[in-house]
Amino acid sequence: MMKVYFHNDFCQVYTSDPAASAGRMEVIIEAVAPSVDILTCDPATEEDLRAAHPASHIADIRRRGLYDIAALAAGGAIQAAQAGMQEPSFALIRPPGHHASADSCWGFCFFNNMAVSLCHLRASGRIGSALILDFDLHYGDGTVNILGDQSWVDILNPESHHRLTFLDQVRRTLDATTADVIAVSAGFDNHVQDWGGLLTTADYRTMGEWVRAAAERNKGGCYGLLEGGYNHDVLGKNVLAFLEGLSSRENRHVQNQASPL
Repeated sequence: MMKVYFHNDFCQVYTSDPAASAGRMEVIIEAVAPSVDILTCDPATEEDLRAAHPASHIADIRRRGLYDIAALAAGGAIQAAQAGMQEPSFALIRPPGHHASADSCWGFCFFNNMAVSLCHLRASGRIGSALILDFDLHYGDGTVNILGDQSWVDILNPESHHRLTFLDQVRRTLDATTADVIAVSAGFDNHVQDWGGLLTTADYRTMGEWVRAAAERNKGGCYGLLEGGYNHDVLGKNVLAFLEGLSSRENRHVQNQASPL
């Protein structure tokens, strides 16, 4: 079963923003628990965090009283990244991270979970290259701020308002990548019943299948991190669909396969 990293502390309402709202994590756990192996998270160390953020930013998050929950989320991302080099994995974490730049943050994010996790893999010699797929509704500006000028990282933030064009961009990028790991900033707020109103539940499953197939083709790893997604009525089934796709062995080859769109 797929490893999913989670901690009960993520159910805390730590701020008033939608990412921290009551019941959000619970609806996801209810949907995915029968199908995955849920493992607990450990916090990232300050050394881990300093791979992506200066000491001044870390101190600012401490002053705001958000260090413990944000470090726990970053730690879950690291664990998912490590596990993902063997089998697809997922970090069911909050706060999200893709709007956290090196020395500033907004958009419900505090530490950049994606940057922290990829820097950990790189520093430990597990990877030489990475592709970040960020299919959240919102552009992952913080991730680009930290990693966008790094030669070993490619980042895709598909932004089309046309569903088929959005998905085709994802498919083509995954067809072309030779990355050692494919890391997904998995935000579900672009669903037809969420803020973006674009993607279907089946689309998340399809993207998960493509990610896994590309990783297998490259003999590399893949993992996902929870970012956005705010309609509790559909969030659980959307996360489950992505995890089902990511754990599927049915579509092993992405390159040159006909698009199911």
